[in-house]
Amino acid sequence: MSADHPDPLSDRFPTAPVPDPLSACALPDLRRRTSMKWRVHPDDVLPLWVAEMDAALAEPVIRAVEHAMRLGDTGYPRGSAYQEAFADFADERWGWRPAVGRMRLVTDVMLGIVEALRVLTRPGDAVVINPPVYPPFAGYTRYAGREVRTVPLGSDLRLDLPALEAAFAGDDGVRPAAYLLCNPHNPTGTAHTRAELTEVARLARTYGVRVVVDEIHGPIELPGASFVPYLSVPGSEDAMVLTSASKAWSLAGVKAALLIAGDDAAPDLAQVPYEASGGVSHIGVIAHVAALREGGEWLDALLAGLARNRDLMGTLLAEHVPGAVYHPPQATYLGWVDCRALDLDVEPAHAFLHAGRVALNAGPTFGEGGGGHVRINLATSPAILAEAAQRMAKALAGPV
Repeated sequence: MSADHPDPLSDRFPTAPVPDPLSACALPDLRRRTSMKWRVHPDDVLPLWVAEMDAALAEPVIRAVEHAMRLGDTGYPRGSAYQEAFADFADERWGWRPAVGRMRLVTDVMLGIVEALRVLTRPGDAVVINPPVYPPFAGYTRYAGREVRTVPLGSDLRLDLPALEAAFAGDDGVRPAAYLLCNPHNPTGTAHTRAELTEVARLARTYGVRVVVDEIHGPIELPGASFVPYLSVPGSEDAMVLTSASKAWSLAGVKAALLIAGDDAAPDLAQVPYEASGGVSHIGVIAHVAALREGGEWLDALLAGLARNRDLMGTLLAEHVPGAVYHPPQATYLGWVDCRALDLDVEPAHAFLHAGRVALNAGPTFGEGGGGHVRINLATSPAILAEAAQRMAKALAGPV
């Protein structure tokens, strides 16, 4: 905590060293959870699919929410505490300080993306996305009344900048109005470099394409790569970015997010209707502020655990599922696995679920380039990852 933002609870609740949050939850305790990850499939399935973490929450978040509950502080959100906390966090972690006055509360990242697209584009306009990519990118773009234009990632799972330029230029007869970028990329875990993002900004300016960026996984940067906020690169001034503390601190069900405008997009931000903030949870804001202000040590412990799991998953797949090509993430807690060489008769996710009782995300749901792939959630204990790999091996040995 800084002198400007003292923790009013710190004297009563002294802190202790933070253990690995991913090793703190045993499987029987996890099965007591009632969220989607643990309730969609039967109890004999290991769920390593939807982006929820099997982690013990950060103590500062628990304290802040409990304190609010005991006060009865459960009304409607007010003020700029979230915006200020994020600006300080971004400055400390990335050396970039967004202006508090160019941030708006929105319910969550995807609904914020819809609002940004509605302000920056017109009904029927084309929006570029880069499959394989988070499935709601296509669904929510269509929900906003816009058309989807796909520019798949390159074979190296990085942005195909020449293809992106061709799309922006309208080489197929369609000039897109906006580009929806996932930074870092989900499901591949690719961390876009500063050079790549600077070129994206240059191309967007050249061809008059507005950029909207999902940076919800930004704080989850793993060793070997760094997260670069899009609004920190030159030429990004007319872009809009969505972010939240929800993924990095396992707060997906505690709704609160931020819509951030570049300098030149401030007039567009002013057009976002008040109703876009109507679903923000006051408890969500309290939880997210506590995470950003006091959850840094917890986040560092989480990132260390994720780095270990990332490496462990590569070892486990090489041992138990030889032939699978693992793309270890540079960011996020999601691994992308190419199973096409396994020569399965069905999509791999189907085989692993029905014959191995492991739930993974099916690659085709992420669009072009997803066939024959699975996405695996690495945010769990090493013991669960080891059990999952053994089950995946059994799925390959028997009928589906």
